[in-house]
Amino acid sequence: MRLTRDREFYRSFMRLSLALMLEQAVILSVNLADNVMLGAYSESALSGVAAVNQIQFVLQQLVYGISNGMIVLGSQYWGQGRAGEVRKLSAIGARAALGLTLALFAAVTLAPAGAVGLFTRDGEIVREGVAYLSIIRFSYVFFGLTTVMLGTLRIAESVKIALRVSVMSLVVNVSINYLLIGGRFGFPELGARGAAIGTLTARAVECAIVALFLFTREKRLEIRPRDWLRLDRQMLRDYVKVSTPILLASAVWGVSNAVQTVILGHMDKSAIAAQSISSTLFLLLKVTSVGAASAASVLIGKTIGAGDMDRVKEYTRTLQVLFVGIGLTLAALFTAIRFPLLSVYSISGETRRMANAFMTIQTVTIFTMSYQMPVNAGIIRGGGDTGFILKLDMISILGVVLPLGALAAFAWRWSPVAVTFILNSDQIFKCVPAFIRVNGYGWVRRLTRE
Repeated sequence: MRLTRDREFYRSFMRLSLALMLEQAVILSVNLADNVMLGAYSESALSGVAAVNQIQFVLQQLVYGISNGMIVLGSQYWGQGRAGEVRKLSAIGARAALGLTLALFAAVTLAPAGAVGLFTRDGEIVREGVAYLSIIRFSYVFFGLTTVMLGTLRIAESVKIALRVSVMSLVVNVSINYLLIGGRFGFPELGARGAAIGTLTARAVECAIVALFLFTREKRLEIRPRDWLRLDRQMLRDYVKVSTPILLASAVWGVSNAVQTVILGHMDKSAIAAQSISSTLFLLLKVTSVGAASAASVLIGKTIGAGDMDRVKEYTRTLQVLFVGIGLTLAALFTAIRFPLLSVYSISGETRRMANAFMTIQTVTIFTMSYQMPVNAGIIRGGGDTGFILKLDMISILGVVLPLGALAAFAWRWSPVAVTFILNSDQIFKCVPAFIRVNGYGWVRRLTRE
């Protein structure tokens, strides 16, 4: 199998994937900081915030779906040097993100206890979750708009600002958490509400900085706030066609994770805290594959837009080898990090044992996921076939994983560890259809209009 010798490809891939990986790692570190600080403060506070974070995870997946649809279509226009079309897509993405975040804000405002109660029956955990949700809901709009703006910059391969602003966001969040969760230096002891204030402040700051950069400093796009007031209906139709499967797949994935928490939360009180600990580390390491997938999507889309099919095939072969290497590295890191991380938490022995078992399962799944996810969400989706991953997830998640997981939990009464293995099994068996599809090249689609 011949790999590309194009040094510019490797430089572009490393630059994009590393920047996007670090950006996502820092963003997730905000959640990790909340988890670690709250875990040392109170297990009930940790579990309450973990339940609310499942709501936010669904939101994040939908907002990322809006942004990714914009990136898939915009990257092909960028490969043709058509920045004006990217500006039109940015306006569409901003409106979609604003509508979605405002809708969720309204929903959790009307029924906060009901929203948290979906994930646990424990009254104390629900109270802590509602306290956190009452503040964190105001961050939704900031997060949605920031994600769209960063997606716009990603199309233009401008990713440095994302990392810088994410680091600053982390510093702001951790500093406020330190002062307000436990009440230090004369500040009030607010527990979960203190963590929410830290995250809200960080989201508002990063939104303001990214907006300032996009509208005043990014010269290649020449985008201005007034561009968001214009709606190109033809571009909207194209965007809806491309992004609808992405949004639906993101919704399936987001709901799947939420349902998994519901299943585990109704099995064992320790399970929800253990899952929060193990999944935070999993997601933190997963950002490497997310960055690789995002970089692959931009590079493949740009190459298709330029009309170079030979390079598309060459890059596809090379990327698959890179993804396998990433998976092996992440599995080794997961094994090395998990024991030091568990020692930080002030949790019961049962919760610690369960979290360790969950991490053992995730060591395997992070390897296989590091191949199939960037192949599906990076190469295939970036190449214009946005429907394949939706079909695959509908069959594997809705048709296999969730029904079997529910049966194992409630009918067969299996342990939370066995149920967790079933709920993560799709990350293993989806490698086969991903390999077959990507090496058939039927996913290459030209999406742009002349």
